[in-house]
Amino acid sequence: MNIEDLLREALSDMAHEEQPPPPGRFLQVNRGRSRRRGLALAAAAAVTVMAVGSTLVIQGLSSQAVVSKDVAEQGTGEALVPTKQGQTTLTVREGLRLSQIVEQLATATGRPLAEFKRAAKDGRALGLPAYAKGALEGFAFPGTYEVSPTSSPGEILAAMVARFNRAAEDSDLVDGARRVGRTPREILIIASIVQAESINKRDMPKIARVIYNRLNHTPEMSLKVNSTLLYGLDKSGTRASNEDLKSRSPYNTYTRLGLPPGPICSPGADAIKAALKPAAGPWLYFVTIDPKNGVTKFADSPPALDKLLEEYRKNLRTG
Repeated sequence: MNIEDLLREALSDMAHEEQPPPPGRFLQVNRGRSRRRGLALAAAAAVTVMAVGSTLVIQGLSSQAVVSKDVAEQGTGEALVPTKQGQTTLTVREGLRLSQIVEQLATATGRPLAEFKRAAKDGRALGLPAYAKGALEGFAFPGTYEVSPTSSPGEILAAMVARFNRAAEDSDLVDGARRVGRTPREILIIASIVQAESINKRDMPKIARVIYNRLNHTPEMSLKVNSTLLYGLDKSGTRASNEDLKSRSPYNTYTRLGLPPGPICSPGADAIKAALKPAAGPWLYFVTIDPKNGVTKFADSPPALDKLLEEYRKNLRTG
């Protein structure tokens, strides 16, 4: 086993340790695994993961990626800028699906898309947390990355997962999920819906509240959001047709109760924060009445919803 494999094994093992190890773990050492992890961590010290200002630098044996810590404040623009020594600076915006991310990475690096798709399937090697269930969707954290020409698809995707893991730690995702009665995976699913449905960050806590209110409603209410439905159909856009509503996909939240089975995009830090700390309020509906100017309003009853829909139709006619 080479040093790179040792490092991957150690990081993967640590990513899957959701609970602190029992005291006996420190007393009864598996010498073979302990020695391998020790070698891997020694390699990590040489390869290094360091913070430089607001940037997390992840430098592998054959590549280097730089991840912006302040990505959530960079807006939703995309950038692809050649840098020194053949490196490329790539901004992956919030709300992209994994299929869009790997296409963007393939274009940026010139590597075959198939290589990124293959690397994306190896969740353990990428260092995904256990609650990801081996699936990368939602865990490739949006941000600005500086990619060297020698960076492999696995190294690039692992850097995005590493940035997610740090964001999860910064937001206290695991304990925060427990406090609101959800699992970390459910929080990320909610955050992905919030990200997909929000035009302005200021609306995210209220949209998160709508999702919680519907999930907790008695009698039960379905979420009825187009973003999940269209994800299940592999369609883009915001509008769903009557035919779309007949879909048998598990992501059809019009016909199925509860959350969809997984995240539908990569949420940013603001969406995760909103999912953990939704605003207080009775809202059950929201309508972006003025998409051009990013105006979303909220309602707590069907009559109030009807008024918002009429306002939306009026804006369409006059816009």
